[in-house]
Amino acid sequence: MYELGDYIIYGNHGVCKVEDIGSLDIAGIDKSVECYTLQPVFSKASTLYTPVDNDKVSMRKVITNDEALELIEQIADTPLLWIENDKQREEAYKKALRDRDSMDWVKIIKTLYVRKQERLSQGKKLTFTDEKYLGIAQDFLYGELSIALDMDRDEIESLVMERLEQLNTV
Repeated sequence: MYELGDYIIYGNHGVCKVEDIGSLDIAGIDKSVECYTLQPVFSKASTLYTPVDNDKVSMRKVITNDEALELIEQIADTPLLWIENDKQREEAYKKALRDRDSMDWVKIIKTLYVRKQERLSQGKKLTFTDEKYLGIAQDFLYGELSIALDMDRDEIESLVMERLEQLNTV
């Protein structure tokens, strides 16, 4: 169970803060069901409500500061998700995003960084599908690292890009 003020990764919403825990005073909702009231950190437009015992939507705590630093250190050694077949590659990206594992997000970002460099050298752009999954993985990873390291998302993006750009010099 999470506590008030905890930051969690919730489904496709990325980082959310636990704002309240308890029954909801909303018509049609069973008052005996204990729920989390979640506020997406990087999208203030909506408030989310979910039962504490929800097993249909993936929830986990944001990684710690030490885990975040280790994740950044491992970028150079992280394997790629290199799959030539477009459909199989998209399925691998979908699975990686569904699993809510920050290391998988790094794999997607690193793979697509390398793929983008390769395609640019051929005078091509990333495909629409690759751009889409790159954006989602970046949103998830940069949001989580931002909270874990107490840094601005732009600073996190610069830090990750710096690590990826070092790949070209290795």
